Amino acid sequence: MRGASQASYEAVEAELEPVLAAAGTDAAELGEQMFAVVDLLDRSGALRRGLSDPARSPEDKAALAHGLLDGRADRRVVEAVAALARRRWSAEAELTEALERLAAEWVLASAQATGDLTTVEEELFRFDQLLVGERAVRDALTDRLAEPASRAALVDRLLGGKVHPVTLQLVRRGAHTPRGRSMTRTLFDLGRLAAHRRQLLVATITAAVAPTPVQVERLGRLLTAAYGRPVQVNVAVDPKVIGGMRVEVGDEVVDSTVLGRLDDVRRRLAG
Repeated sequence: MRGASQASYEAVEAELEPVLAAAGTDAAELGEQMFAVVDLLDRSGALRRGLSDPARSPEDKAALAHGLLDGRADRRVVEAVAALARRRWSAEAELTEALERLAAEWVLASAQATGDLTTVEEELFRFDQLLVGERAVRDALTDRLAEPASRAALVDRLLGGKVHPVTLQLVRRGAHTPRGRSMTRTLFDLGRLAAHRRQLLVATITAAVAPTPVQVERLGRLLTAAYGRPVQVNVAVDPKVIGGMRVEVGDEVVDSTVLGRLDDVRRRLAG
């Protein structure tokens, strides 16, 4: 999302944060209900247009959300959908995208409520790394010709009983309803949302040889200084990486020479 849509999402996210904080572990079920609304909007272009039409008043669109969901979903879910409908969206598809992102955030918040969000984030990253060398499995998880229930069952076989319930819930959702995304993309987006909830940036180091813990810690300090906020560093090993290391922060690829110059300046300042 960009521009007006991103601003709309951030406004609704902030507006609903107190509701989410009060929901505690119930947020996982509320997020699941939101995912069901995403599926409904995916099936109905008329509903998507009605809820995002800039020619309709905000309250008219909110009333449509209430008429659609009152008595069928938790009131907190209804209010969340109505809050999104009141805002302006650059395209109708971005309302659905915003609702899906909010649903994932609410599921992640249930893990945050129990102090397990870091665990979930790490499990999402480790599963993504596991799939790097398993192309057949990676493709099967989002195979358009397979039944959604079969894709979800594959996730159960791979992860059932081995990961946090929130991790399993989100990966199953990504396989059951990929919405045109690869599993790698889904896991990447979920990892960023988890870091966002922890108010962190995520840096992924892809190296030909695994860096030492000291090197990872040092890089984390450099990136934190460069970006002015805490940075979570994840490490992936890929022997094919040219130059030995690639550093990505969100969608940005960081030039390691820039980091080297920053470190050099820091050492000189330190005397």
